[in-house]
Amino acid sequence: MNQPSTLSAPASSGSEAIAFDVVVVGGGPCGATAAWDLARAGHKVLLLDRGGRIKPCGGAVPPRLLEEFEVPQSLLVARARAARMVAPSNRVVDMPVGEIGYVGMVDRDVFDEWLRARAATAGAERRTGTYERVEHDGLPGAVVCYSTERGGDLVRVRTRLVIGADGARSGVARGNVPGAERNPCVFAYHEVVRAPKATEQGFDGSRCDVIYQGRVSPDFYGWVFPHGDTASIGVGSAHKGFSLRGSVQRMRDEMGLARCETIRREGAPIPLKPLKHWDNGRDVLLAGDAAGVVAPASGEGIYYAMVCGRIAAQTAQAFIASGNPAVLRRARRDFLKLHGRVFWILGIMQYFWYSSDKRRERFVAMCADRDVQQLTWQAYMNKRLVRAKPMAHLRIFIKDCAHLLGIGRPEPRELTP
Repeated sequence: MNQPSTLSAPASSGSEAIAFDVVVVGGGPCGATAAWDLARAGHKVLLLDRGGRIKPCGGAVPPRLLEEFEVPQSLLVARARAARMVAPSNRVVDMPVGEIGYVGMVDRDVFDEWLRARAATAGAERRTGTYERVEHDGLPGAVVCYSTERGGDLVRVRTRLVIGADGARSGVARGNVPGAERNPCVFAYHEVVRAPKATEQGFDGSRCDVIYQGRVSPDFYGWVFPHGDTASIGVGSAHKGFSLRGSVQRMRDEMGLARCETIRREGAPIPLKPLKHWDNGRDVLLAGDAAGVVAPASGEGIYYAMVCGRIAAQTAQAFIASGNPAVLRRARRDFLKLHGRVFWILGIMQYFWYSSDKRRERFVAMCADRDVQQLTWQAYMNKRLVRAKPMAHLRIFIKDCAHLLGIGRPEPRELTP
């Protein structure tokens, strides 16, 4: 991205006027959505992003995302009609989506760039650079410092508000929000491969495979997600020393994908829970992965990142209008009001069901239940807990307790590879 000639050299002092209402650091789904919303509301926005960065991601999105954020169907590279859950014993349970929809799949390199370009079309100014720090010099606003090349001079930009949407190891968060550096993370790694039409071992271009096995991940799961002509094969774990690359290679071998051309390899941390504080009480607000917004247990992040970006934009507008830093606290409150209960339940699920292969086996067995499947897909599609069927919830509660006590019976609809 070409830099404006007036900012090709570092500023000589910090006395320049405020140049932007908001500087958004990070151009993933969260940052790009925040920049888009703010720009089309008439605010002067700078979207700062590093070049050539693609996050490892299965790329699953619910149809609701397309509607809510005006994303065209053309960005979907595949539509998964089922999920296959694989237990430690290699027993599998298929969960068809049925008539309520599909799981859309996107390629993050194309998807993220489309979102950034849309923000620019709405009026946001795009720049490529590496965030360094936020400075305060006693004058109004904050000064965002970034470099356009490694070891190059700093460019300084004054803004009313900084939105840090720069990932799980956010430099904005570490430098401005106490405690942000202690947020626990899972490290994710995936390989994007040229996918075959199908394999005898079970690869299916219309199905998402989720592998719950301790040898694949001691505390998370592995995945094989279809992306049309390609597939994402990945794994996550918070255990230091566990070989993520070795685990992915094992999955490729066992699913007949070992000889598929590898297009790219990527790794990055994924936060495990929302931070306790999303702002510095002055002029910095965190959002997306930087705020810890990734669903526990599932690791789903794209939809929640975009919701968080939209809430950050709404909060930013309230801050600009009022000049009151206290309104920045609304972002965390508003997000958790919408999705906090789901995150809490998923966190409990991850803590309990992923703790041993014995429990993983019972968890996959539970997924064969029709009530569990129906309510799971409804919750995924609607992004909220489904309350319309109290008897179904009661049946699930009873079955869940039975599995916790080890007395649950395997469902007859389970399949074998």
